[in-house]
Amino acid sequence: MSRETVLSNARLVLDDRIVTGSVLIRDGRIADVSTSPTVSAPADDLEGDYLLPGLVELHTDHLESHIQPRPGTHWDAVPAVLAHDAQASGAGMTTVFDAVRIGSMEGRTDATAIAREIAEAIGYAADAGMTRAEHYIHVRCEVSAPKSPDEFAALETVGHIRLASLMDHTPGQRQYADVEAFRTYMVGKGKLSNETFLPYIEELKKVAAVHSVPNRAAIAQRAKELGIALAAHDDATVEHVDESADFGVLISEFPTTRIAAAEARKRGQLIVMGAPNIMRGGSQSGNVAASELLELGLLDILSSDYVPASPLQAIFLLEAEGVLPLHQGAKLVASNPAKAVGLDDRGVIETGRRADFVRVRAHDMAPSEKRPGGHRVPVVRGVWREGARVS
Repeated sequence: MSRETVLSNARLVLDDRIVTGSVLIRDGRIADVSTSPTVSAPADDLEGDYLLPGLVELHTDHLESHIQPRPGTHWDAVPAVLAHDAQASGAGMTTVFDAVRIGSMEGRTDATAIAREIAEAIGYAADAGMTRAEHYIHVRCEVSAPKSPDEFAALETVGHIRLASLMDHTPGQRQYADVEAFRTYMVGKGKLSNETFLPYIEELKKVAAVHSVPNRAAIAQRAKELGIALAAHDDATVEHVDESADFGVLISEFPTTRIAAAEARKRGQLIVMGAPNIMRGGSQSGNVAASELLELGLLDILSSDYVPASPLQAIFLLEAEGVLPLHQGAKLVASNPAKAVGLDDRGVIETGRRADFVRVRAHDMAPSEKRPGGHRVPVVRGVWREGARVS
């Protein structure tokens, strides 16, 4: 027997507009979208709240804060995944790509074991039906690390990997073109002292000069063989983008300059920026602002990066400030990221798509010094994944 649910009296955030109406859910799919004020079947009244497609999150490393809630502590991996999952789904995410780092700039000998532990915990929780959102793995590959291709190979048997990003955090280029910004990060985190900083930088540059280019090529080739989508991380120059495009990269994550973003667009790459960048008003590393790329038409996707609630908050902020209508903002956090990784069954409120939704009530905040025009804070009041209420 078919299972049916009706969500009525909602402001439906569709692909091209917002309308008041209802959706009929049948067996986990959207069976009908109606703009009629009345429905014939028993329905859940959403009281005029927004109903958006469930968010598709491509880049979050927030799980790390649950694995290591304090320096020197280590939480059991599966409970950590569940805590992270509850926070992600509570922020409106119904599909989550969890970032797992391989390759260690710090030279940690346990990097492979930790990456595998986290990846296996994600896979275990997902396969056991323990998670509210649907989870996949995004392998972040530090190509400057000597053994990163071996570490990538070690994760192949885990499964659930659908995205890999090629990154190089060697100071003096890309994200850390400003070496002093890298000093602030490393010394501020207590990983280095000012006295040991410069010798450490020189050693990193020597190692990267040997390994970055061949490791980038090896991982890109293996990802292609496995059918895993490829992203480039922190491209800064035309040459960076051209190199990544030649490897088959279709996603440009966090380009650090307008030049790189413009070249990524020319090469057909979808451009991802962090939603915290929008909320903070700029990059914490001093790189190009997400708002600047959005104004130039060079922004396709927003990711939460390190703040799970930020994508939903960002699109409501953009709408409140008159920058982007909410239905267009929803594309940045739902339909565009879904398309980027080949998940064409979700991301839009449309007949035949998965019934993944987030119900939101917008709370109007008074003007403040930081937000002189006021602000609309999204309050999540319900989340559905394939028609089932999960949050």
